[in-house]
Amino acid sequence: MTEIILHHYEISPYSEKVRLGLGLKGLAWASVEIPVIMPKPDLTALTGGYRKTPVLQIGADIYCDSQLIMRELERRYPSPSFYPAGRGTADALAWWAEKTMFSPAVGIVFAKRPRDALPDGFFEDRAKFSGRNIDPAAMQAAVPYLLDQLRAHLHWLDQTMADGRLFLQGGDAGLADLAAYHPIWFLKRNFGPVAAPLSGFPRLLGWAERVAAIGHGERKPMASQEVLAIARTATSSASTAADPDDPIGRQPGQRITVTPDDTGRDPVVGELVTSSVDEIVIKRSDPVVGEVCVHFPRAGFAVSLA
Repeated sequence: MTEIILHHYEISPYSEKVRLGLGLKGLAWASVEIPVIMPKPDLTALTGGYRKTPVLQIGADIYCDSQLIMRELERRYPSPSFYPAGRGTADALAWWAEKTMFSPAVGIVFAKRPRDALPDGFFEDRAKFSGRNIDPAAMQAAVPYLLDQLRAHLHWLDQTMADGRLFLQGGDAGLADLAAYHPIWFLKRNFGPVAAPLSGFPRLLGWAERVAAIGHGERKPMASQEVLAIARTATSSASTAADPDDPIGRQPGQRITVTPDDTGRDPVVGELVTSSVDEIVIKRSDPVVGEVCVHFPRAGFAVSLA
């Protein structure tokens, strides 16, 4: 089967979610380390401008956003499943956890870390990424509010574990656990398990240790030039398919743009190949990698005619 390639960097929380997903499924994968800040020329050649982390590559198919990456891993490798208690609720839990806990966790970390501990140009890059000014003094002033919000959400997770279950939906780890874990991982990585507000939830910290024990599967490093060559010589597995229930009647062959609706709002332009309720796939060509198909989730992305 075509090799799994993950484009990521070590301190990326969403990358940790996917790395644990690869570990849960016991998969071997190739690791391509990408820059923390722009420019990312090799990644841009593959995605057409999408700049978020991580990105999954399988041959000439490029999967953007961890939401879709996990769905694709489940499709290709259904056992063990990310959905031990069924779908729907797990996806909703994952969406809630990431949308409510990621932002305050990141805000706390960057407010408390010394500026010289971050790469040069980091705050300027993240200002462009977020579309708003980043004021270190304002970030510091917001920490009490962020701690309050994160503590409330951690309490909900902690209460879920009150019946003695090992994981959020029962006896087996799944997508909900990996999505809820990575903001906690980010805080622990930077400040340790006694960091506020984590220290108030020993039961939750025990759960986090069980999630961490899943590991990352079998990982090997790969150079970016090597994966560009893989994309150049491969053929996408995406097939042409229209969504019969598309609310505005988009059809394969139309030229469209796909843009994240929250941060990193860099549009990717291409020819519509496949669309469904969960996914949209566009075909694009680049002089470095040739023709590739770039896959995006529907939730969290704006799709419009180019």
